[in-house]
Amino acid sequence: MAVHRKGSSPADEPACSIERSLQVLGERWTFLILREIFRGRHKFAEIRDALGVAPNLLSARLKTLVDAGVLRTLSYREPGSRQRESYHLTKAGADLQLVLGALQQWGDVHRARPAGPSTLRRARSTGEPVRVAFVDSAGREVSGADVLLDVLP
Repeated sequence: MAVHRKGSSPADEPACSIERSLQVLGERWTFLILREIFRGRHKFAEIRDALGVAPNLLSARLKTLVDAGVLRTLSYREPGSRQRESYHLTKAGADLQLVLGALQQWGDVHRARPAGPSTLRRARSTGEPVRVAFVDSAGREVSGADVLLDVLP
C-alpha cells in the first residue's frame, strides 16, 4: 500500500526509492518502534514503556506504519479491559530486519560504545554470527567500494 501526501498523485511521488522509503521510515522513532516489535513487543503499552515515547507520537508513527503496509493490527482483549490492537510485521515490515541490521552494524563500528554492542546478530540454524553485506547473484560477497550505482531515468 503506498502512502501519498494529501493532494499528491503517484505521478508526484519521488523517483528515488530512498526518498519514498523515508516518507514512511524517516522519523527517529520509527526504527526504534520496529526494533521493539522485532523483539516481540506488540502491544501499544509495551512499546510505549520500552521506549518512553509520548503516546500521541507513538500513535502517529504506528498509524503511518500500518497505512504503509509495514505493520498490521490484530485485535485482542485482556480480561476486564476493552478491545485493543496489537501490532505485527507484514512481509514488508519483516524485510526491514536487514535495514535495522545494517544500521546496527554501522553503529557498532562508527558509533561504538565502550561496553560493546547491545545486540548480537546470529544465524538461528547455527548460532554463528552474521553481518549485513552486498552479495552478487552467485552468492559472493562484494565490498561496498566495488558496488556501482546506476541511476535510471
